[in-house]
Amino acid sequence: MTPAPPQARSDWKWPRIRARPTLALFGFCLFFGLWLGLTLWLTIRADGGTLPAARPFLWEVTGSLGIWAVMPILYTAVLNAPSPRVGWGRFLGIHAVAFVLFTGLHTALMVGTRQLLYALLGWGTYDYGELAFRIPMEAQKDLISYTVSATLWSFFQAWKERQARALREAALEGELRAAQLQALTGQLHPHFLFNALNTVSSVMYEDLARTDRLLSDLGGLLRASLERREATWTLAEERTQAARFVALLAARFGERVTVRWEVAPGLDGAQVPCFALQALVENAVKHNQDRTEPLEVRIRAREDGAGWRLEVEDTGRGFGTPSPASGPGVGLAHLERILALLHAGRARLERSHGPEGGARVSLWLPREAAA
Repeated sequence: MTPAPPQARSDWKWPRIRARPTLALFGFCLFFGLWLGLTLWLTIRADGGTLPAARPFLWEVTGSLGIWAVMPILYTAVLNAPSPRVGWGRFLGIHAVAFVLFTGLHTALMVGTRQLLYALLGWGTYDYGELAFRIPMEAQKDLISYTVSATLWSFFQAWKERQARALREAALEGELRAAQLQALTGQLHPHFLFNALNTVSSVMYEDLARTDRLLSDLGGLLRASLERREATWTLAEERTQAARFVALLAARFGERVTVRWEVAPGLDGAQVPCFALQALVENAVKHNQDRTEPLEVRIRAREDGAGWRLEVEDTGRGFGTPSPASGPGVGLAHLERILALLHAGRARLERSHGPEGGARVSLWLPREAAA
């Protein structure tokens, strides 16, 4: 049985009866009744009684199944007053009324069933005994059954609610995390399109073959930017994307910008945040595009202890020197947030200087990030 959806105009809840749990509870009550019947029969025999064995079994089974039949009353009470937190008045009032109905109907069902079965089995008339004593006796037993069952139902419902809440929170956290990652990765490459179109425009009347290659590279960059939904991909995919970007840089800056690659074997399957390498290369060029000296950008990937390292180093002005580019450090801040979301503190971004004083940015990623 599970709680029914809240009612539109009332906060009173009704249980929803489901076949499988109901049959399971029926089986348990039947087994419990048989077990009590056997205990009672053995007790009678031990005391020298000669009562047929079927009688104590019938008494206990009808009593136990009578409890099963009135369980919806108990469950309704628990559903609407699971604990005193709903208010002591409501809690005690609901359970007092529910218990009176519970024990009254249970006794009536039990006695009525026994009278009917006695008649059908030809055992004569069933004698329940003096009601003034029998009814209080049954009420005492039912009070124990009601209290134990209501307590167990309350704990079970509280556990189910905690589980459902935990699942909802986990699902929500996953959705927010995915949305945040998509937003961050989308912010890593906002400026390249304008510069790339200018570059293509500058060469289209001079070299058609080169223009075709540049348009192909630009198409690949746009396709990956628009179609990519995951937050990471392999280093091989990132290299392909970065190589297209470098080709556009070479067309734009010519010999002023040189990009060198140094990637250790076996790292092509490592997972890396999408467009991270492209963003680092773009950063290196953006913050040094006003310089007249040639700029060399070195891209390295290598094993490093328990993880691996992706590094972009340039021969430019380095950190701490004023740059003509607006918004310094924003791309690196985004990349740090992406690493934190993906690896929960197990990955890091490091800033340092190269041997010529240029900027060096290293991403240290845990080894399990490699496929």
